[in-house]
Amino acid sequence: MTPDPAFWGDAPTSRAPGRIYTDEAVYREELQRFFYRGHWCYVGLECEIAEPGQFKRSVVGERSVIMVRDKDGAIHVVENRCAHRGVAFCRERHGSAKSFVCPYHQWTYKLDGSLLGLAFRHGVKRDGEVQGGMPPDFRLADHGLTKLKVARRGGAVFASFDPEVEPFEDYVGPEILHYFDRVFHGRPLRLLGYHRQRIPANWKLMQENIKDPYHPGLLHTWFVTFGLWRADQQAQMVMDARHRHAAMVSRRAEAAAPSEVTQGVTSFRASMKLNDERLLDVVPEPWWKGPTVVMTTLFPSLIVQQQVNSLSTRHIQPVAPGVFDFVWTHFGYADDDEAMTRRRLRQANLFGPAGFVSADDGEVIEFVQQAYAANGDARTISEQDGSGVQATPHMVTETLIRGMYRYWREVMGL
Repeated sequence: MTPDPAFWGDAPTSRAPGRIYTDEAVYREELQRFFYRGHWCYVGLECEIAEPGQFKRSVVGERSVIMVRDKDGAIHVVENRCAHRGVAFCRERHGSAKSFVCPYHQWTYKLDGSLLGLAFRHGVKRDGEVQGGMPPDFRLADHGLTKLKVARRGGAVFASFDPEVEPFEDYVGPEILHYFDRVFHGRPLRLLGYHRQRIPANWKLMQENIKDPYHPGLLHTWFVTFGLWRADQQAQMVMDARHRHAAMVSRRAEAAAPSEVTQGVTSFRASMKLNDERLLDVVPEPWWKGPTVVMTTLFPSLIVQQQVNSLSTRHIQPVAPGVFDFVWTHFGYADDDEAMTRRRLRQANLFGPAGFVSADDGEVIEFVQQAYAANGDARTISEQDGSGVQATPHMVTETLIRGMYRYWREVMGL
């Protein structure tokens, strides 16, 4: 059942109805229009499957997929669904294999998803008679796993169920591709670890959260107190031409002294000190080219985080209208020295389910979900800095959120 076109009503895009976070029909239509058609979704990093035969189980929307490197080094993404009876046969998150075998009826697939063979294809001989077997016109080539279209750039891997999806570079657009390439600039990557979290909230709320540049200086004690992200810092808000992707770009002030932007901010703690000063042992890297923080959102499923020396992808994985899984993949570069690797890991303590910063986000968007589940007729107000959609040279704005919902409404027809 598709949503009623009158669902949004006559309110502006800056006044979203709470039902966009709770309505089952809206959620199901989002999966079709944003995750299964016309869009690229993140599935992983090449360094997670560095050797031939290695695989990683990932998701696109609610569909389980497998990212795998074959013996020739090519990377494939196939749906984790046996062509025979639909078994999600791969249960391991990571592993190595020469082929994929469904445990139910032993259908066996090559790493590229092609069907290699199956039990009793030609039947079983008994007393000189062949019993069973597949029909004479059964062809292995017609019954492989669903193969997704794959895009690789700078060590990151994206996939799409839509064979007609536009080229990845066109999908991202030059404005945001610039910031994507800033992190994924060609140096081989090094996997550092994972955080995983299930958040009882709608998946769009996390996209909103990382398109909201002025909440960090209000919500997060760590950011406002230690000056990692405050409203008085140099900043730039960037969008692609269709307003679906965005980059929040900021430069940390040299000093984190109290100022007018900390007056009355309840999260600011002037007396807070670090027991381990190494948590803020920030070393500028040449590839930054100025900004100390860039948070890039690729709609619908990915956040690329560069927060000083900490690097990660954050994968948004919808589970239900009011639930999503959130997976951080922390990484560095293969040529990092040991000191930089330790620095990246220490600074990663800001993030993840129990991170000094990210724990706040997971909790507060759960509160949003609870409120709209109780009153779906209530509306948001995303009108900081007006009601238009435009790039801005400052943080005190909700333009990126308005841009995302302008695109969302266009695609959803609402």
